[in-house]
Amino acid sequence: MLRQRLFFAFSILWATTTSAQEPARPWLDDMHDSIADSVTVTAEWFDSFFAEGPSPPDQQARGEARLRLGWEPRSRDWNEFEARLRVRVKLPKFKDRVDIILSDYDDEAPDERISAGRDGRFDRDDRFSLALRFKPKPDSGLSHRIGVGRRAQIFGKSRYRQHHQLSDVVDLQWETSLYYYNRDGWGGNIKVHTDYASDDDVIWRWANRFYYRDESDDWLWQHSWQRFAQHDADTATLVGFYIEGLSKPTYRLEEYLASVRWRKNAFRDWLFFEVEPFVLWRRDENFSASYGVALRVEGNFGHH
Repeated sequence: MLRQRLFFAFSILWATTTSAQEPARPWLDDMHDSIADSVTVTAEWFDSFFAEGPSPPDQQARGEARLRLGWEPRSRDWNEFEARLRVRVKLPKFKDRVDIILSDYDDEAPDERISAGRDGRFDRDDRFSLALRFKPKPDSGLSHRIGVGRRAQIFGKSRYRQHHQLSDVVDLQWETSLYYYNRDGWGGNIKVHTDYASDDDVIWRWANRFYYRDESDDWLWQHSWQRFAQHDADTATLVGFYIEGLSKPTYRLEEYLASVRWRKNAFRDWLFFEVEPFVLWRRDENFSASYGVALRVEGNFGHH
């Protein structure tokens, strides 16, 4: 099974790269257009439930999808794979206040973390969800969701986001959410991060997150320090240091991670590549350093 997964992951990386090096080959663009068309058809299908007759050209339903495939080998664990799919469908008949989100991962999980550095109790494999999200106003920081997720549980969720420009170079963002799953029970999430722009191309971020769920009756806490740098229109790096712990049995550190991520938009404007060397220390491994590298390919699909 491991050999098959490795072959599959590297086949995708090799085929995408070699094909993109020969722009005359149309299959890569044909694949993108085919997936984008499918997403658009899905958006129009959902939108048709809420009104009779076709929408005007300026109010056509739109959909977008993001697919990310990755392999994150490290010492003591070479079998860490990541596959993420997220589809969002906007429903214009509700004046951009309603959309549908389909995802195979929990978007409460920090997107910048590697899979090897996530607590298993808070990041299970079975995270597929389908939800209807709506806002009181298109630009409102308040949103609500109702849907099915986490092993086919019915859930409802409310989230509020706010942004404060403290100065020309300091930015504060925070959000809080409350949700309920019919078997897991109640949960809550609080996130705060502060950005400091040291120049036009570099941002320093200090982020804090606290996450509670009834099912495990404890808190997950996370703190991180990051440096984002935009080197040119297509290339960026992220240097990060992360610590994570749980409130039970005591408020103690469970793991910490240091990594450097290189991200490149190459060959097509919808195609991205990432390479991320990292070092991970975990309590269940006696905080012995584990060295690894994450390799990822990401595609964004949709007609705009």
